[in-house]
Amino acid sequence: MKLISVFAIVAVVMMIMTALPSYAKGDAKINFKETVYDFGEISVKDGKVSHEFAFTNAGDKNLVITNARADCGCTRPEYSDAPVAPGKSGKVKVTFAPAAQGHFSKKITITTNGVPRKARLLIKGEVVK
Repeated sequence: MKLISVFAIVAVVMMIMTALPSYAKGDAKINFKETVYDFGEISVKDGKVSHEFAFTNAGDKNLVITNARADCGCTRPEYSDAPVAPGKSGKVKVTFAPAAQGHFSKKITITTNGVPRKARLLIKGEVVK
């Protein structure tokens, strides 16, 4: 009976020890300085406007942006696919091309290898004459 108990304890300890390294590795973590930007009033005749969303990798692994997608063809996100080391910063540039008057609100989805896997950015404003 004692031999079975010893084997059971050893098996449990081995399972715990093999699981610990995966938890200790951590993740990359994208942390945006801001997630919403308001252009205010912009004019169609002035053309495209852009804003850069700054972020930091608050994790302990390299962060990679794997995709950035806008919900409209009038909005174009740009990003580097180079890894961002822990503690370092990067940016996502979002350009909006106004075509018609009125209020706008555009979502941009950022996909990463870190936490969260998907982050959301928003640009908004009012297109005037």
